[in-house]
Amino acid sequence: MNNTTLQLKVRQRLNKLASNDFENIPCWAIVEAFNKGMVEWVRRNLHGNNLYKEGDEQSTSRIDDFQRLIKTTPVLLMNNRQTFFETVNQIPADYLRFKRVAAKATKECCKDPHNLVIYLGEEANVEELLRDKNKKPSFEFAETFATFESNKLQIYTNEEFDIEDVKLTYYRQPIRIEINGCKDPYTGNIPTVDVECEFKDDQIELLIDECCKIIAGDIENILQVQREQQAVDNNN
Repeated sequence: MNNTTLQLKVRQRLNKLASNDFENIPCWAIVEAFNKGMVEWVRRNLHGNNLYKEGDEQSTSRIDDFQRLIKTTPVLLMNNRQTFFETVNQIPADYLRFKRVAAKATKECCKDPHNLVIYLGEEANVEELLRDKNKKPSFEFAETFATFESNKLQIYTNEEFDIEDVKLTYYRQPIRIEINGCKDPYTGNIPTVDVECEFKDDQIELLIDECCKIIAGDIENILQVQREQQAVDNNN
């Protein structure tokens, strides 16, 4: 769906197609509301806070909706901190939510790397996880756990093995739309080309309702807020 159609649909939902009064919706307000609504919709549905209580990959619809946001990036540099290996570089700037981490383990006696199963653990429970026989790092069973701290990934080894070939898979932030000639409210720049929404048209229809809900709230149109919220819930 192109940005011209997107703006037309937003103004139609808000009954502003022929409005020349002070409540006319400028393009920058549509950009800001659409991008805000897009992030809120992604976070809400990945968490499962929707009518069907379906979260991350809990149904075919959720898989189909968000597979385009899954991204894998190599983490090449690691600092050995004795009980764990820590990434030198922070998590990517477009990081939104953790999916999984893959790595290979090596040991002095076994130089051939083999794949690890890595679970995401809680920083508060590190000491318990290191003592738990079923959860602590194990080269024999090729299992360990990882945590996040200060935007860095920590993969625990308990000094039993080394880590290499680390790859982080995560949900990235959706690409923000931009309208040609319309001042970007985030950067203050004026784009010279359109950046269209990357989602499928059926998803964009829901995002338009999210956008209209936000704008309707801003102009205190409570009935329109309720209508758009119902549309999002019923078609999600």
